Amino acid sequence: SIKGKELRIWSAGCSTGEEVYSLAICLDEYLQKTDNTDIAVKIFASDISEKCVEKARTGVYAAQDLKNVSEKRLSSYFTKRDSGYYINKAIRDTCIFAVHDLTKDFPFSKIDFIVCRNVLIYFNTELQGQVLSAFHYALRENGFLFLGKAETALTIPNLFSAVEKQEKIFMRQDAAVRLTPNLLLKEES
Repeated sequence: SIKGKELRIWSAGCSTGEEVYSLAICLDEYLQKTDNTDIAVKIFASDISEKCVEKARTGVYAAQDLKNVSEKRLSSYFTKRDSGYYINKAIRDTCIFAVHDLTKDFPFSKIDFIVCRNVLIYFNTELQGQVLSAFHYALRENGFLFLGKAETALTIPNLFSAVEKQEKIFMRQDAAVRLTPNLLLKEES
């Protein structure tokens, strides 16, 4: 039990927010079930697309978007209105959305868990290295990184170790790694 703690999560490449809200709902259910409701949850959700971030921020989804969400979760975490299903304020308030370029912008910090699924596959090896270095910097000691099925965090030695190789969950290793300066510079056109 980690009473009185703040759990900080970063969803990098959050698109229109479905995964972010799913994560927030699952955490809320787990914390209630384990009687850890005093743990504050903050989910930083970022994407390069301003349009996606705006949609995610509204927390409004069509019935089609939620076809795989159980009736119980729909009634517990959403309010139905004419224009769709609105995520409840308590869940939305745990999520902070921002436009952010993983390859250029400075990372969030003091993060316990990073979710970045199916984003790295679009980057070349050099950019993947930059982003993994940024994730290493962002994570607290013993923080976790969750990637997509076709991705790995083991391309740069000493940054991460596999906790669940099949599930693509990695743990931050202590390593003297500094952010590559490229991360802070604008990409040349």
